[in-house]
Amino acid sequence: MKFDDLITELGEFGPYQQRVYFIVCLVGISTALQTMAVVFIQATPDHRCALPGLPNDTYASQGPWHDHLVNVSIPWNDEDKIYDKCELRKVPGNLDNDTYSCNTWVYSEDPFKSTFVNDIDLVCNDKSLVTYASMILMGGMLGGSLIMGILSDIFGRKKILVLCALAQFAAGFATAWAESYAVYVCLRFFVTFFGVGMFLSAFVIGMELVGSSKRRIAGMVIEIFWCIGLFIETGVAYGLRHWTHFQITISMFNIVAVVIFAIFLPESARWLLQKGKTKEAAKIIQMVADKNGVTLSEKARTLKDIEMEGKGEKIWHVFTYRVLLLRYLIVFFNWLVASMVYYGLSLNAEDLSDEEWITLLLSLIGKFGASAGFAVIYIYSAELFPTVMRNSGLGLCSFCARIGGILAPYIADLEHLTSGHWDVAVPLMIFGGLSVAAGLLVLFLPETSNRVLPDTVEDAKSFGNASYGRTRYSRHRRGGTASRLLAEDRGGADCGPVTTFSIVGNEIADALANETTLQPQPQKPLPLSDVRAVLRPGNVDL
Repeated sequence: MKFDDLITELGEFGPYQQRVYFIVCLVGISTALQTMAVVFIQATPDHRCALPGLPNDTYASQGPWHDHLVNVSIPWNDEDKIYDKCELRKVPGNLDNDTYSCNTWVYSEDPFKSTFVNDIDLVCNDKSLVTYASMILMGGMLGGSLIMGILSDIFGRKKILVLCALAQFAAGFATAWAESYAVYVCLRFFVTFFGVGMFLSAFVIGMELVGSSKRRIAGMVIEIFWCIGLFIETGVAYGLRHWTHFQITISMFNIVAVVIFAIFLPESARWLLQKGKTKEAAKIIQMVADKNGVTLSEKARTLKDIEMEGKGEKIWHVFTYRVLLLRYLIVFFNWLVASMVYYGLSLNAEDLSDEEWITLLLSLIGKFGASAGFAVIYIYSAELFPTVMRNSGLGLCSFCARIGGILAPYIADLEHLTSGHWDVAVPLMIFGGLSVAAGLLVLFLPETSNRVLPDTVEDAKSFGNASYGRTRYSRHRRGGTASRLLAEDRGGADCGPVTTFSIVGNEIADALANETTLQPQPQKPLPLSDVRAVLRPGNVDL
């Protein structure tokens, strides 16, 4: 018996799985809140140099006298149609452009009363530090994808999920008190480091607790909760205009999440069985059955004959087989391209067209495709990696995605290294060409829809091949399950009327399991006893 058969007996997406899955989806909200907080706390408000000798200077006008001082002290930027943000006139009222760089600024309080940028003056010569802070944030996701994914496969999905949620709360809460750039970027690094560990663990739990026909739903809905988190964050930012208050508030969601995860979220039964913790897995399986109102068979209740091989297999073992190496390299490349194109379109959106509305439309279409690719590749990757290293595999995939995100701005900047009409076209051609290549390479990957998840490296090697089908049939030799599985693997085609064969009852299932060629016999009436044997419930699927 495979674990997926146990899930089918429990109910592929019963009431208990639905409740647990809803809890898992809360991770999408908390990680979205912390990851995308930079949009608000690293926003650069409108600003200009502070007027010398005026300690109570403000960005907003204080009256005609104040407007006059600004006009004679700060040069006008004709290109941007605003006062210069970084320069002061050496002699007020002197229009000869004799200026010097200022070291104090005043900031607009619309829409934010304060951000981290204006708290420590990350403007003018230091404005590049804002970009570096975003790069470091991406670096946290890169490191967390690799490390926390592996730890989740070793110590358990739930343990790492709770640990990451608690650690992200600590880092996020402490960020509100950061008074220096170095402290701030270190804390933001750990916010995303543990955030991606949370999301990957939660995503794998969601995929492992549902049946094969519900995996697509499980993979998509958690992404919707990420979007819900963005809507919530926008509302919080609208109500709390000081970045410290905003950061403290969104961090409190993690405390609520930690309590819910620790109390109500069970460990992945599939992972427990893979680690040989049969008693713990049996308790969880029985609890699921009770909540779903299902009476388990003796084998399912005691987990006898459950097939969970692959102990001791590590993520690097998959790269020792040519078929798996090529398969996962294609998957990694798709993750890299999806991330690169998404962020690349954000950076190059203004170059898509001279018409603003066309630019918006093309950008949205491109981002829709990249987002859809992300949603599908998450599910697809989880189905391709075996249970013993599913979290580690997704971690490596996310690692590649972060590389794509880091490369995106450099590719976008290629327009500055070319001239003529090619300056705009080169980055977009690269993004488009890589997208087409990634899509074509997917054609070499096996179909995973409604298939049993691989549990071991050996399963992963056979996945999509006829040998994997034979393994599946041999595990379901009674009750007509083999004929049903064969029909599934042949695209849902009917296996044909059983009355045309001289084999009856369980012999049909055995023949299908061993891929025996069923030879039609000359047409002759079947004995009544044989007809009854064929129609006996549990023998075959009619």
